[in-house]
Amino acid sequence: GTLTIASTTTVTIGSQPSNAAAPYAQEIPTEKAATSAGRRGCKTTTTPSSTIVTCRGELLSNNADGRISKISATENGVSTSSVRNPSRFSPPWTYLPETSDGNKAWKSLIQAVNDEQGMSIVQLTDTYLHATIPTSFPAPGITDEAGREDYMDDLEFVLRPEDNVVLYRSASRTATFVYPLTQPVSDRNTNLKRLERIRDRLGWGLLGRQQE
Repeated sequence: GTLTIASTTTVTIGSQPSNAAAPYAQEIPTEKAATSAGRRGCKTTTTPSSTIVTCRGELLSNNADGRISKISATENGVSTSSVRNPSRFSPPWTYLPETSDGNKAWKSLIQAVNDEQGMSIVQLTDTYLHATIPTSFPAPGITDEAGREDYMDDLEFVLRPEDNVVLYRSASRTATFVYPLTQPVSDRNTNLKRLERIRDRLGWGLLGRQQE
């Protein structure tokens, strides 16, 4: 007879391997794998040439300290919390160039986010905004609904009216690793460029130096 071995293995945090045909799941739990180091709520799909990691556990609602998550070296994006990782850091925005009224600034930000083509606001309070938009790069090549949900960028904004600033994070849920590299295929700074378009639309300033 012919022995056929599946070339793709999917691992999900919190689930147990269902059979012996998934040695990757047994030997390298997703939360400990190099390609998902520093990330939470992940599933990993491996093929002979690549590893695809999708994580959804890093939103503010999952953080006990109430702070926006940083960006790990194994994902694409930028965050005001990534102060120890210059390539993933972007400084807070100050709205003082336009207004000293936090409520007015927040309404302007909501409008600017809505003006970005393809953006959907999924959660909104007086001080927190979570929006999603399809990942621009690398192109997913996925057409089914589940795949589209994996290939999204999450944007989070937090208003700090006492400091006249807005903190933020923009990150791609899915990272692609091509063997033998341990750094994800770059998003070509699409997360950062999108944020900069929003800030330019608002006319706001930066509290610090932007990454090159």
